[in-house]
Amino acid sequence: MAPVAEKLHWKHLFEEVVTSGLCTGCAGCVVACPHDVLGYEDGDGKYKPFHLEEEGGPGGCGHGDRGCTSCTRACPRFRAWEPEIDSFLFGRTREPNEMDGVNKDIILARATNPEVHQKGQDGGLVSAILLWAIEHGYVDAALVSYLEGDGSSWKAIPGVARTRDEILAAAGSRYTYSANTMAYADAVAQGYEKLALVGMSCQSSVPPVMSVRKAGKPARRFALNIGLLCSKTFDDAIFEELFEAKYGLKKQDMVKMNIKGVFQIWMKNGDYHEVPLKECHAWTREGCKMCPDFAAEHADISTGGIGAFNDWTLTIVRTDIGREIIIKMLEDGSIEGRPGDDDPGAIALLRKLSIVSRRRWPDFALPDPKVGVPPPKPKAPKPPEPATT
Repeated sequence: MAPVAEKLHWKHLFEEVVTSGLCTGCAGCVVACPHDVLGYEDGDGKYKPFHLEEEGGPGGCGHGDRGCTSCTRACPRFRAWEPEIDSFLFGRTREPNEMDGVNKDIILARATNPEVHQKGQDGGLVSAILLWAIEHGYVDAALVSYLEGDGSSWKAIPGVARTRDEILAAAGSRYTYSANTMAYADAVAQGYEKLALVGMSCQSSVPPVMSVRKAGKPARRFALNIGLLCSKTFDDAIFEELFEAKYGLKKQDMVKMNIKGVFQIWMKNGDYHEVPLKECHAWTREGCKMCPDFAAEHADISTGGIGAFNDWTLTIVRTDIGREIIIKMLEDGSIEGRPGDDDPGAIALLRKLSIVSRRRWPDFALPDPKVGVPPPKPKAPKPPEPATT
């Protein structure tokens, strides 16, 4: 008699991911839960799911005991997540040298519409894709992030974008965390069926892991998956505890930020400031410390503002639908593009930062994300101190 397969549910997810340090806070498990017994905590730097029912304690779930496995099916850090998603999306697992994941093309791209270009972070590509995809019926709405209230708190929150104004209001980078997947319920309540997800690397693995593991209705509604290259995000406390306390920069006076080797901050009065990234590391969000995915390796299109050209987006095309959309947008002039090889430094940096992120993956987890990762180069010894007499 064949052994009965183990039902992997919240208990296993809680022990293996949520409390082990692997949890990125992507909220895929919360979105997929058909019983609405998972909540999401995004205060005090936690950004983690938790069980709402007291019975059984934090790691217990009566629905899981009775056979529900939706949460583990929707988690992009549970067990053999990388090879499962790779095989589903690309028909194979990544090669050891594919540090930034499997791709079809790497180009530089930017929006041609002046308003979209100006309001976007690095050329407005993501905003242009969303506008085009809605106009051409690929998606009905997008799950994005906004700034809470009037924006002066710089608190990033998930939301639904449907109109041009809503999409442009969501443009720009925050560098703090928003689980954009959490806008799913709101989008469904508004009647939208075909959704685009714009999310950081960890979030962009949610739609395909839901699909390959058959995690229920949410998987069928994600029609386009745009990933953002991401080394890490910072806890919201960085605004008061570093930017204001040390540099006198109040978040309510900030108008834009970016990271280009340093943390760049533009103020409403026109001032510009740079904060060394080394000073920011202490505020690294807990969920980023073991994340191995810099390059949003499971998105349809991965995007990021790295390289020499500030108003062009490094664009990694990974899937057939991603290529179809990019080609059509190039053909009708919605975006303009140039070869990725025009900026070899950006390609080299993509690989370097992908390796740095993959080295974070811990030895206690399944080894796939670290396959092929070269060991760090030994640091050069410090020169001896000069002799004193």
